[in-house]
Amino acid sequence: MAVLYWLESIRNPVLDFIMQLFTHLGSEVLFLVIALTVFWCVDKREGIYLLFIGFIGTVINQFLKLVYRIPRPWVQDPNFTIVESARADAGGYSFPSGHTQNVVGTLGGIARWTKRKWLRIVCIVLLLLTSFSRMYLGVHTPLDVGVSFVLAAVLIFVLYPIVRKTADNPKLMYVLLGVLISIAFAFVLYANLTDFSMLGQEAAANVAEGRKNSYSLFGGMLGYLIAYPLDQKYIRFEEKAVWWVQILKTVLGLACVLAIKEGLKLVFNAVGFTWLGTNAIRYCAVVFFAAAIWPLAFPRLRRLSKKDAA
Repeated sequence: MAVLYWLESIRNPVLDFIMQLFTHLGSEVLFLVIALTVFWCVDKREGIYLLFIGFIGTVINQFLKLVYRIPRPWVQDPNFTIVESARADAGGYSFPSGHTQNVVGTLGGIARWTKRKWLRIVCIVLLLLTSFSRMYLGVHTPLDVGVSFVLAAVLIFVLYPIVRKTADNPKLMYVLLGVLISIAFAFVLYANLTDFSMLGQEAAANVAEGRKNSYSLFGGMLGYLIAYPLDQKYIRFEEKAVWWVQILKTVLGLACVLAIKEGLKLVFNAVGFTWLGTNAIRYCAVVFFAAAIWPLAFPRLRRLSKKDAA
């Protein structure tokens, strides 16, 4: 806590605003935006690489949260204050840091994959500043951030050769997907069958969050398992296109993803189907749409660009 108290002492409105901007780089939404944009418009294999880093990293992160159940810094020490604007995105247990896991995995993965030196430098600077912001804002301790940073870094370097080798080899990809689905299912069983009742009512919301995330992760991987053979056999979409087609692919695709994700949530709530497993259905639909349905529109969009050029 000594480091957090020192950071608390140097806070000011300008730094608070800047750090709050950086911390958003570690959000789930931005991870999806970056990973899907890369998947659709830059390099499909790199997109898969980023998605797998995010998936495994989140499983490990959520598992450790439920195992250790360490409260946030201001709960551990009621005398400590945080930057209030950061409280809304600081739910659940503190250890390890989910934002750090996301930003290091995403931007670190891009830095590992790309051969552009300037892009590597930008990614590394941004991931360092985002990781630091979690401590500056007071929502994580150095231990929370440090462990997530190391875990994400290990995944970046371990998965890099694996994904490059399996991305264009269906047999190996099915093996990898089988392993990932098994990991996801194991986490669902742990999160939902473990008896956390002895923790009391205060921990109920945190446990519920972990259980919801277990279903979301399982659903997301199941969605890609269904989509992958379809892409290999029928779709095989082309990532490259003229700039305005790339913008359309990204903007319209992300809008549809968001509509599916939130629309299904509204439908389930409207009919009173509030089982946590609906998160698996939602994320399965999101990933299946992103990997197998939306790419079907890419050839038509490219034909529009050719007509425009003529």
